[in-house]
Amino acid sequence: MPQPASRSTPAQTPPTLPGWEALASDTGATLLARAGELRADGAALDQVGLRLRREGADPDVLAAVLTVTGLRERASGKFGPRASEMLFTQAGLEQASRLSVATLHAARFAGCAQVADLGCGLAAESLAFLRAGIGVRAVELDPLTASFAAHNLAVEATSLTRAHGSAPRTEVLVGDATVIGSAGADGVFLDPARRTSGHRDTKRLASADDYSPSLDFAFAAAREARAGGVKLGPGLDRELIPDDAEAQWVSVDGQLVEMGLWFGEAARPGVRRSAMLLRSGSGDESRHELQAAADSPDAEVRELGEYLIEPDGAVIRARLIGLLAAELDAGMLHESIAYLTADRAVATPFAQVFRIVEELPAKEKELKRALAARGIGRLEIKKRGVDVDPAALRTRLRLKGPNSGTLILSRTASRHVALLAERC
Repeated sequence: MPQPASRSTPAQTPPTLPGWEALASDTGATLLARAGELRADGAALDQVGLRLRREGADPDVLAAVLTVTGLRERASGKFGPRASEMLFTQAGLEQASRLSVATLHAARFAGCAQVADLGCGLAAESLAFLRAGIGVRAVELDPLTASFAAHNLAVEATSLTRAHGSAPRTEVLVGDATVIGSAGADGVFLDPARRTSGHRDTKRLASADDYSPSLDFAFAAAREARAGGVKLGPGLDRELIPDDAEAQWVSVDGQLVEMGLWFGEAARPGVRRSAMLLRSGSGDESRHELQAAADSPDAEVRELGEYLIEPDGAVIRARLIGLLAAELDAGMLHESIAYLTADRAVATPFAQVFRIVEELPAKEKELKRALAARGIGRLEIKKRGVDVDPAALRTRLRLKGPNSGTLILSRTASRHVALLAERC
């Protein structure tokens, strides 16, 4: 397996845990394969550990093997069957893009010969570039993570070579992306670190000023390339979004996962705001997108109708609620709350639509009596614009009965409301 080239590795990289470096060696590969066999035969992880310890495995290496075996099983949701051959750290897996999202990223670089993946992590994006037929120049600050990225790319390259006879060229360099740079690659992708350094138990950085590399460097590198992209958290302060970038918020199965900023040929003409929704599965039929040249003005506030509409988080963050409202013939429930209301239900992938069964009293004591009278023992509680802890409220309501429902707590322009509803 090719090893990552070393380039001026900074001293502040996190210390490597004992035994982990061996995972990218033949010894580690043999133990991982053995652990996988035992798991496939139904052995629990602790039983696998006992068995391999009796077979003479080094304790430190074995501990790492057991951790990665568990991570491989968790990673199948992000990476599919290939996860069983890949190497992961806990922090790296948590921060890695899902296969479907990385594939979306790679499509932005169609026509590029090589993409510099500056801050490649475990190589989730680089793997997608490789599958798209694009060469990869990956740079990673942490030596252990870089060795795992090199392993993961080698696994993918081997698979592509078996299937097609060849694979694009890849290299993994260890060092500071701001020092190594893109070396003339016509595409540049960056995923600035937004958590403290380490291989596990990392913490989210509170300020964008602490990202590594900095946003200024990331934006400049993306602009200088023929096509450039920067992956960021979906809650990034919108004032930091450059005017010359296309901003796309992505949700997967209803979970808002990222904002991508796209420059040059990676950005689409006339598009500055986009909400992309991915659903489980593969192919274009699982993708739905709203796009606009700018933020969409909000719809007018109107009285509560027969239906309440909850836009997807990507639509809300992209500020395309007004565009969605126009498509659904809906209005805002309140000028500062991301709920829409309408008199008819229109099927849409961009929101969850609820039929309002009835409006209940908003005061807690009266609400408790109303739910008890209706025999509601199972209750989903949704809220926006009100200071309520749904879990604590559910406990205080002391629900009993055979029926179930959805309770929506919010405000209209004139009052607080408690709406008993059902999903359409």
